[in-house]
Amino acid sequence: GSMTVMYTNNSPDDLDKIFLHAFFNAFQPGSMMDVRSRTIEDPDRRVGTRIFELPFDEQGWIKPGTLTMNGMPCQVEVDGTIIVATLPVPLRAGVECKFSMDWTAQIPRQIRRSGWMNKEGVEFSMTQWFPKICEYDHHGWHSNPYIGREFHGIWGDYDVTINLPKGYEVGGTGVLQSSRKDAKKSGNWHFVAENVIDFAWVADPDLVYESVSVSKDTKMNFVYTHNDEYDEVWLQLPRFAVQAM
Repeated sequence: GSMTVMYTNNSPDDLDKIFLHAFFNAFQPGSMMDVRSRTIEDPDRRVGTRIFELPFDEQGWIKPGTLTMNGMPCQVEVDGTIIVATLPVPLRAGVECKFSMDWTAQIPRQIRRSGWMNKEGVEFSMTQWFPKICEYDHHGWHSNPYIGREFHGIWGDYDVTINLPKGYEVGGTGVLQSSRKDAKKSGNWHFVAENVIDFAWVADPDLVYESVSVSKDTKMNFVYTHNDEYDEVWLQLPRFAVQAM
């Protein structure tokens, strides 16, 4: 993947480093999440020893390439699920800058939230999937390692293009910028989302897409796969969601 981030230092502090999440690094034997899942008294039963038992081609990882700040290279280190970047010059309070980075990754088999081939047969469930800048607030950097618990995140605007083989159906955060028919035919899925805390997407050739009107100006989109075990309940979801809205 490749990304460009326009980042504004809204704090009163000058920053000499930034920290980014690399969540996929949790899904490999010996990670903090793996060790914790195997040793604490009340482990998450959905995880247990599953990370420890992943073969190499089903493990997850993110490897950052060159990270630049306004075109100047940063010094980058990876510490578990956190990428630490020392900036070439301090980012002053109130100043906006441009970070750019390429990265490579391996998507893990799905154990929790993100990955490929979940137990319902969905091919790609893509959450917490890209290097994401950590939150900085009056407590400092929230660069907590990912061990299966929630995290504090930055709100922002996203412009994301996903390139897939032709024939996939995709559901994503925000608004699709073309028709679904054109995106499915080309394999290029372009989404724009404003003022959200994260960007997630799901992809599978057999996804079913349904749009339901809530009001004159609002509609909700449902993306799901048919499953004999769940269909009876899931097919009622649009009706209850409209009532809730």
